[in-house]
Amino acid sequence: MELTGAEILIRCLQEEKVEYVFGYPGGAVLYLYDALFQQDKIRHVLVRHEQAAVHAADGYARSTQKVGVALVTSGPGSTNALTGIATAYCDSVPLVVISGQTPTPTIGQDAFQEVDTVGITRPCTKHNFLVRDVADLACTLKKAFYLAHSGRPGPVLVDIPKDVSAARCEYSYPAHVTMRSYNPVIRGHMGQIKKALQTLLAARRPMIYTGGGVILSDAAPELTKFTRLLGAPITNTLMGLGGYPASDRQYLGMPGMHGTYEANMAMQHCDVLLAIGARFDDRVIGNIEHFASDPRTIIHIDIDPTSISKRVKVDIPVVGNVKDVLGQLIQQLEAGAKPDPAHTAAWWQQVEGWRARKCLDYKLSPDLIKPQFVIQKLWEVTQGDAIVASDVGQHQMWAAQYYRFEQPRRWLNSGGLGTMGVGLPYAMGAQLAHPEAQVACVTGEGSIQMNIQELSTCRQFRLPLKLCLLNNRYLGMVRQWQQMFHGQRYSGSYMDSLPDFVKLAEAYGHVGIRVDRPADVEPALREAFTQHKNELVLLDFQIDRSENVYPMVQGGKGLTEMILSSEDL
Repeated sequence: MELTGAEILIRCLQEEKVEYVFGYPGGAVLYLYDALFQQDKIRHVLVRHEQAAVHAADGYARSTQKVGVALVTSGPGSTNALTGIATAYCDSVPLVVISGQTPTPTIGQDAFQEVDTVGITRPCTKHNFLVRDVADLACTLKKAFYLAHSGRPGPVLVDIPKDVSAARCEYSYPAHVTMRSYNPVIRGHMGQIKKALQTLLAARRPMIYTGGGVILSDAAPELTKFTRLLGAPITNTLMGLGGYPASDRQYLGMPGMHGTYEANMAMQHCDVLLAIGARFDDRVIGNIEHFASDPRTIIHIDIDPTSISKRVKVDIPVVGNVKDVLGQLIQQLEAGAKPDPAHTAAWWQQVEGWRARKCLDYKLSPDLIKPQFVIQKLWEVTQGDAIVASDVGQHQMWAAQYYRFEQPRRWLNSGGLGTMGVGLPYAMGAQLAHPEAQVACVTGEGSIQMNIQELSTCRQFRLPLKLCLLNNRYLGMVRQWQQMFHGQRYSGSYMDSLPDFVKLAEAYGHVGIRVDRPADVEPALREAFTQHKNELVLLDFQIDRSENVYPMVQGGKGLTEMILSSEDL
């Protein structure tokens, strides 16, 4: 069957069972959009900015086990998409981004709306392709989807010149692809697995530290089973929240810069640390020299061998897919020696002593809305069952600390790149993927304005999101650091001339609610989720402007050098 390149693209997406394409049209992709129009299996979501297209595809992917797809035009369309691509790359999110390109004879000739898309995206994609021949298009797209979701996931870009999308050739979509230079290891080496398990069973102070790899490999059930069999305390990073139920006694909360006292102390003072799908990020372990000052045996499970011993020297590496390796560990643990609770009794007593500090306690106010209180009430009203997207800043940390996630893929945030503006498009992608789910976006007055034009997209597609705006009239995290470490010189952090967010939401056809008093927080949330269940609601919470995120580990400090409250300054 002979088809145009544009028709081949659509057929390939249909073969991959793509439900949504998030995009914005332009001259270089008009053939592609024409082919999209002439079919009804794939739904196109018209965003208002290309950055939001990639973020929305990213949110769709994070909340599902599927590859997100975005479509942008050449030149400024591609450059606008770059931030979204880099965001997905830093968090290992599987995306296929299709970009239009000027016709092949004009490439390199400074043509209208031409940029070197392959060149500028090379550092922030898992792989990218420039398709110069329509005969290569189907195979290239098969490779793109395979690369995006296999191994350590990531974004893959396919750049398609306009003449390639118009050219014709016989269509054939390969059932499988093999790439000689790309063969990710799935199962762990049995010798290393046995050595790791022996080390864990002999430990007096074991600790499990997990990251986003648990979520990406859908290994939450295996992690939960293994952790309970082992009987060790566990912590989930910002990207790993929901990988282990937050209500379980063995869970110590999030580690790192704004992690709990008990998680950080246990990370520092354990004798065996099992790292699973985590990368020893600087925001998690703090100062490397300080972290290494306490001797411990480190076991590291990761599908990406380049992540092992990259920042911290590892004693027992296990390369493999987290889900498969945990399955192997469980099998060995069930068939062999069992953990002796007496070995770790003193350790658990110490952990409970750290937990007794109740580092997340805060003082309520009868007059000022505390942001922590808003998140706790959001958790109560949604019964802990919402998909929560977050922007970046103080509100992100409060959401991570106080919304207790019991399941994976319910927490969507930019952890690696820290991209402001992701929250609303993340929530859009998640709501489209889960139309019956409660989807909330926790944001700030700075972040929300970076992609606020997507309120128009939400109106067009009737997305009943609930936007919880923690409004302190500052770029809050910037202000916090300026207060603590820059002599209270608030350079550029005050948000002057803010819009009336209630009227702004109404202008886009949505519901806006302003909340000024603590007593009105819960009623406003219940109104949003019940009376306005099928509408987008923006809740503008006027929170305490001086509130800071605690605990806090200052940059360059060690995990145990925590600031627990303003009294420690």
